[in-house]
Amino acid sequence: MYKKILVINLMHLGDLMLVTPVLRTLRKNFPAAHIALLADKKLADLVKLNRHIDECILIDKKGVDDKIFNFAKFIFKIRAKNFDLVINLHRNERASAIAAFSGAKKIVGYSKPFFSLFFTKVLPNLKAVKHQIHSHFDVLREAVGVEEIDDGGLEMWIDDAAKTSAEKIFQKNFSADTKVIAFNIGASWLTKRWLDEYFAECADNLIGRGYGVAFLGGTMDREIVAACVEKMREKNNPLLKIFTGDLSLAELAGFLDKCVLFLTTDSGPMHVGVARNIPIVTMFGASPVPGFYPYDAKDILIKTPEPCHPCGKHICPKSGAENLACMKKIPVAVVMKYVDELLASYGQPAEKIPRVGGQYKCRVIEL
Repeated sequence: MYKKILVINLMHLGDLMLVTPVLRTLRKNFPAAHIALLADKKLADLVKLNRHIDECILIDKKGVDDKIFNFAKFIFKIRAKNFDLVINLHRNERASAIAAFSGAKKIVGYSKPFFSLFFTKVLPNLKAVKHQIHSHFDVLREAVGVEEIDDGGLEMWIDDAAKTSAEKIFQKNFSADTKVIAFNIGASWLTKRWLDEYFAECADNLIGRGYGVAFLGGTMDREIVAACVEKMREKNNPLLKIFTGDLSLAELAGFLDKCVLFLTTDSGPMHVGVARNIPIVTMFGASPVPGFYPYDAKDILIKTPEPCHPCGKHICPKSGAENLACMKKIPVAVVMKYVDELLASYGQPAEKIPRVGGQYKCRVIEL
């Protein structure tokens, strides 16, 4: 039916990972179609090797393509590709405009109001009540006519160069018999961050028991990681290593393959961890659990029953003891209980853990 299909998602790291089950399903239903994905250039490592697409189109949305004239030229480049189906999975002005003016015969998905006039069918994003992936599947069913959903979970491929680089970094910093727990303490919103002193206590506990601890994250996380490490008793222990801001996304994926567990906030790296099959313990604050829980049954999500959850706010408006109460009230002892539970159940590098298909609802612990 469709010869050329374009999927648009210009959102952040985690949001892009949540599109990968859509790509797999489209390939299953339209095996002969040319399937392209439009994504943010800085996130190319996540999707450029995806085996379900024929083309990865990248936009420099914070650079050259952010200028209005260049953005218009970019849209004309999309029009020249003559897509007959465009699926927009990012409800903002930029993505909606590209879809609306793509020249495709059929344009479906999420859209801002004005641009929706050019869409064939607009659907709501139901991420507040169901997982974002399932909302995307609704678009495929209701607007594209897909009957068979092929949900393989989150998927990410990396090349041999990234694997080799990650392995060298790991071997240079940890002995072969050291079991390493990866930490990601940053998040795009302050309300998604567990307290750094809590992370510090967990790190001290694990190092004291002989585990290696590796702090990951991007360049924007260096300051908060430094503050966290400064609170640690074991900050000078050789089992502690800091890679914050030093790994590419592909190297991050390869490094997680070598780790035995990922202790992380609700963040983009969390979803990369899901794709790499590493057991995860995560703490949720402002985000709706139904929409963004780690999409794997072996993972554990911990939350508190705060009446304001999920607020969806980047900064907590409350003051005093109630400021970030959703995070403050998740104790270290509880988190370590579930860390130990996953270590007992798995306890080996992620690359050695068998994947279990079809089981994607994580375990939610509500305190």
